[in-house]
Amino acid sequence: MSEITYRNILRDGLWTQNTALVSLLGLCPLLAISNTVVNALGLGLATLLVLLTSNVTVSLVRHLVKPEVRLPVFVLVIACVVTTVELAMHAFLPGLYTVLGIFIPLIVTNCCVIGRAEAFAFKNRVAKAAVDGLAVGLGFALALVALGALREAIGQGTLFAQADLLFGEFGRHLTVHLLDDYRGFLLAILPPGAFISLGCLLALKNVIDARARRRAETRPVVAAAPATPREAGT
Repeated sequence: MSEITYRNILRDGLWTQNTALVSLLGLCPLLAISNTVVNALGLGLATLLVLLTSNVTVSLVRHLVKPEVRLPVFVLVIACVVTTVELAMHAFLPGLYTVLGIFIPLIVTNCCVIGRAEAFAFKNRVAKAAVDGLAVGLGFALALVALGALREAIGQGTLFAQADLLFGEFGRHLTVHLLDDYRGFLLAILPPGAFISLGCLLALKNVIDARARRRAETRPVVAAAPATPREAGT
Protein backbone atom coordinates (compact mmCIF):
# COMPACT_ATOMS: atom_id res chain seq x y z
CA MET A 1 0.00 0.00 0.00
CA SER A 2 1.44 3.38 -1.01
CA GLU A 3 2.29 5.83 1.75
CA ILE A 4 -0.08 8.77 2.14
CA THR A 5 1.37 12.07 0.92
CA TYR A 6 1.18 15.48 2.57
CA ARG A 7 -0.96 16.69 -0.31
CA ASN A 8 -3.51 13.94 0.31
CA ILE A 9 -3.52 14.69 4.04
CA LEU A 10 -4.29 18.35 3.38
CA ARG A 11 -6.94 17.58 0.76
CA ASP A 12 -8.70 15.04 2.96
CA GLY A 13 -8.68 17.25 6.05
CA LEU A 14 -9.81 20.41 4.32
CA TRP A 15 -12.35 19.00 1.87
CA THR A 16 -12.63 15.33 0.91
CA GLN A 17 -13.00 13.98 4.46
CA ASN A 18 -13.93 17.21 6.24
CA THR A 19 -15.01 16.14 9.72
CA ALA A 20 -17.89 18.62 9.88
CA LEU A 21 -19.26 18.32 6.33
CA VAL A 22 -18.54 14.65 5.53
CA SER A 23 -18.08 12.70 8.75
CA LEU A 24 -20.55 15.01 10.57
CA LEU A 25 -18.48 14.86 13.77
CA GLY A 26 -18.51 17.57 16.42
CA LEU A 27 -22.05 18.67 15.61
CA CYS A 28 -22.76 19.82 19.16
CA PRO A 29 -20.42 22.85 19.05
CA LEU A 30 -20.89 23.20 15.31
CA LEU A 31 -24.60 23.89 15.67
CA ALA A 32 -24.71 25.47 19.11
CA ILE A 33 -22.01 28.12 18.92
CA SER A 34 -22.02 29.04 15.22
CA ASN A 35 -24.56 31.85 15.44
CA THR A 36 -21.87 34.48 14.69
CA VAL A 37 -18.57 34.50 12.84
CA VAL A 38 -16.59 35.53 15.93
CA ASN A 39 -17.97 32.74 18.10
CA ALA A 40 -17.36 30.20 15.34
CA LEU A 41 -13.83 31.47 14.68
CA GLY A 42 -12.94 31.44 18.37
CA LEU A 43 -14.07 27.86 18.89
CA GLY A 44 -12.60 26.78 15.56
CA LEU A 45 -9.16 28.13 16.44
CA ALA A 46 -9.32 26.50 19.88
CA THR A 47 -10.22 23.15 18.30
CA LEU A 48 -7.45 23.53 15.70
CA LEU A 49 -4.87 24.15 18.45
CA VAL A 50 -6.09 21.13 20.40
CA LEU A 51 -5.98 18.89 17.31
CA LEU A 52 -2.50 20.02 16.34
CA THR A 53 -1.02 19.68 19.83
CA SER A 54 -2.70 16.38 20.69
CA ASN A 55 -1.75 14.80 17.36
CA VAL A 56 1.89 15.76 17.81
CA THR A 57 1.94 14.53 21.41
CA VAL A 58 0.29 11.20 20.57
CA SER A 59 2.72 10.64 17.70
CA LEU A 60 5.68 11.39 19.97
CA VAL A 61 4.64 8.83 22.61
CA ARG A 62 3.18 6.19 20.28
CA HIS A 63 6.13 3.83 20.74
CA LEU A 64 5.92 4.14 24.53
CA VAL A 65 2.20 3.34 24.87
CA LYS A 66 0.85 -0.17 24.71
CA PRO A 67 -2.14 -0.62 22.40
CA GLU A 68 -4.27 -1.90 25.29
CA VAL A 69 -4.12 1.45 27.12
CA ARG A 70 -3.93 3.80 24.17
CA LEU A 71 -7.47 5.23 24.52
CA PRO A 72 -7.06 6.35 28.17
CA VAL A 73 -3.74 7.90 27.18
CA PHE A 74 -5.41 9.75 24.29
CA VAL A 75 -8.11 11.12 26.59
CA LEU A 76 -5.53 12.21 29.15
CA VAL A 77 -3.43 14.01 26.54
CA ILE A 78 -6.45 15.73 25.00
CA ALA A 79 -7.82 16.75 28.41
CA CYS A 80 -4.48 18.32 29.36
CA VAL A 81 -4.31 20.27 26.10
CA VAL A 82 -7.93 21.44 26.36
CA THR A 83 -7.40 22.57 29.96
CA THR A 84 -4.36 24.58 28.90
CA VAL A 85 -6.28 26.21 26.05
CA GLU A 86 -9.22 26.94 28.34
CA LEU A 87 -7.02 28.61 30.97
CA ALA A 88 -5.24 30.65 28.29
CA MET A 89 -8.56 31.88 26.86
CA HIS A 90 -9.81 32.70 30.36
CA ALA A 91 -6.68 34.79 30.95
CA PHE A 92 -6.29 36.56 27.60
CA LEU A 93 -9.80 36.48 26.04
CA PRO A 94 -12.20 36.61 29.00
CA GLY A 95 -15.11 37.99 26.97
CA LEU A 96 -14.93 35.25 24.36
CA TYR A 97 -14.35 32.67 27.10
CA THR A 98 -17.60 33.74 28.76
CA VAL A 99 -19.54 33.52 25.49
CA LEU A 100 -18.21 30.08 24.51
CA GLY A 101 -18.69 28.77 28.05
CA ILE A 102 -19.06 25.01 28.38
CA PHE A 103 -18.19 24.37 24.73
CA ILE A 104 -14.47 24.92 25.37
CA PRO A 105 -14.04 22.01 27.84
CA LEU A 106 -16.40 19.95 25.66
CA ILE A 107 -13.64 19.83 23.03
CA VAL A 108 -12.36 16.87 25.08
CA THR A 109 -15.39 14.87 23.95
CA ASN A 110 -15.22 16.02 20.32
CA CYS A 111 -15.07 12.81 18.30
CA CYS A 112 -12.88 14.30 15.58
CA VAL A 113 -10.07 15.00 18.08
CA ILE A 114 -9.82 11.53 19.58
CA GLY A 115 -10.66 10.03 16.19
CA ARG A 116 -7.59 11.58 14.56
CA ALA A 117 -5.40 10.47 17.46
CA GLU A 118 -6.61 6.89 17.02
CA ALA A 119 -6.84 6.73 13.22
CA PHE A 120 -3.78 8.74 12.23
CA ALA A 121 -1.45 10.18 14.88
CA PHE A 122 -0.88 6.85 16.65
CA LYS A 123 0.21 5.27 13.34
CA ASN A 124 2.33 7.98 11.73
CA ARG A 125 5.40 10.12 12.27
CA VAL A 126 5.31 13.50 14.00
CA ALA A 127 5.50 15.60 10.83
CA LYS A 128 2.54 13.89 9.17
CA ALA A 129 0.58 13.86 12.44
CA ALA A 130 1.11 17.63 12.72
CA VAL A 131 -0.03 18.23 9.14
CA ASP A 132 -3.07 16.02 9.71
CA GLY A 133 -4.01 17.91 12.88
CA LEU A 134 -3.56 21.22 11.09
CA ALA A 135 -5.60 20.14 8.06
CA VAL A 136 -8.45 18.60 10.05
CA GLY A 137 -8.52 21.58 12.42
CA LEU A 138 -8.58 24.05 9.55
CA GLY A 139 -11.33 22.10 7.82
CA PHE A 140 -13.43 22.09 10.99
CA ALA A 141 -12.75 25.79 11.63
CA LEU A 142 -13.64 26.77 8.06
CA ALA A 143 -16.91 24.84 8.27
CA LEU A 144 -17.68 26.59 11.57
CA VAL A 145 -16.89 30.02 10.14
CA ALA A 146 -18.92 29.40 6.97
CA LEU A 147 -21.90 28.31 9.04
CA GLY A 148 -21.46 31.26 11.41
CA ALA A 149 -21.22 33.72 8.53
CA LEU A 150 -24.36 32.35 6.88
CA ARG A 151 -26.38 32.43 10.11
CA GLU A 152 -25.14 35.87 11.19
CA ALA A 153 -25.72 37.42 7.77
CA ILE A 154 -29.29 36.13 7.54
CA GLY A 155 -30.13 36.46 11.21
CA GLN A 156 -28.62 39.87 11.97
CA GLY A 157 -27.51 41.37 8.66
CA THR A 158 -23.93 41.73 9.90
CA LEU A 159 -20.55 40.02 9.77
CA PHE A 160 -17.90 40.03 12.52
CA ALA A 161 -20.22 41.53 15.10
CA GLN A 162 -18.51 41.77 18.52
CA ALA A 163 -15.14 41.08 16.94
CA ASP A 164 -13.55 42.89 19.88
CA LEU A 165 -14.10 39.70 21.92
CA LEU A 166 -11.42 38.05 19.80
CA PHE A 167 -9.30 40.90 18.43
CA GLY A 168 -9.54 43.51 21.21
CA GLU A 169 -10.03 47.19 20.42
CA PHE A 170 -9.03 46.63 16.79
CA GLY A 171 -12.03 44.35 16.39
CA ARG A 172 -14.50 47.17 17.06
CA HIS A 173 -13.85 48.45 13.53
CA LEU A 174 -14.30 45.09 11.81
CA THR A 175 -18.09 44.82 12.01
CA VAL A 176 -19.68 44.85 8.55
CA HIS A 177 -23.34 45.89 8.19
CA LEU A 178 -24.70 44.20 5.10
CA LEU A 179 -28.09 45.90 5.06
CA ASP A 180 -29.28 49.15 6.59
CA ASP A 181 -32.32 49.00 8.88
CA TYR A 182 -32.34 45.20 8.74
CA ARG A 183 -34.54 43.81 11.51
CA GLY A 184 -33.04 40.35 11.35
CA PHE A 185 -34.44 36.85 10.87
CA LEU A 186 -34.68 35.16 14.24
CA LEU A 187 -34.92 31.59 12.89
CA ALA A 188 -31.38 31.79 11.48
CA ILE A 189 -29.76 32.27 14.89
CA LEU A 190 -31.92 29.69 16.68
CA PRO A 191 -31.13 25.94 16.76
CA PRO A 192 -33.51 25.09 13.87
CA GLY A 193 -31.71 27.66 11.75
CA ALA A 194 -28.43 25.92 12.51
CA PHE A 195 -29.74 22.62 11.11
CA ILE A 196 -31.17 24.33 8.02
CA SER A 197 -27.95 26.26 7.38
CA LEU A 198 -25.84 23.14 7.82
CA GLY A 199 -28.08 21.31 5.35
CA CYS A 200 -27.51 24.11 2.82
CA LEU A 201 -23.74 23.85 3.24
CA LEU A 202 -23.86 20.06 2.84
CA ALA A 203 -25.96 20.43 -0.31
CA LEU A 204 -23.51 23.00 -1.73
CA LYS A 205 -20.55 20.69 -1.08
CA ASN A 206 -22.35 17.77 -2.72
CA VAL A 207 -23.09 19.89 -5.80
CA ILE A 208 -19.45 20.97 -6.08
CA ASP A 209 -18.22 17.38 -5.67
CA ALA A 210 -20.72 16.09 -8.25
CA ARG A 211 -19.63 18.68 -10.82
CA ALA A 212 -15.98 17.84 -10.18
CA ARG A 213 -16.70 14.15 -10.77
CA ARG A 214 -18.56 14.88 -13.99
CA ARG A 215 -15.67 16.99 -15.28
CA ALA A 216 -13.24 14.22 -14.43
CA GLU A 217 -15.38 11.62 -16.23
CA THR A 218 -15.74 13.72 -19.39
CA ARG A 219 -12.08 14.71 -19.53
CA PRO A 220 -10.50 13.13 -22.62
CA VAL A 221 -7.96 10.41 -21.95
CA VAL A 222 -4.60 11.02 -23.62
CA ALA A 223 -3.60 7.85 -25.48
CA ALA A 224 -0.03 6.65 -25.09
CA ALA A 225 2.16 7.09 -28.14
CA PRO A 226 2.99 3.84 -29.98
CA ALA A 227 6.40 2.42 -29.25
CA THR A 228 9.10 2.92 -31.86
CA PRO A 229 10.91 -0.11 -33.31
CA ARG A 230 13.96 0.69 -31.16
CA GLU A 231 11.79 0.93 -27.99
CA ALA A 232 10.03 -2.32 -28.89
CA GLY A 233 13.38 -4.03 -29.12
CA THR A 234 13.18 -4.84 -32.82
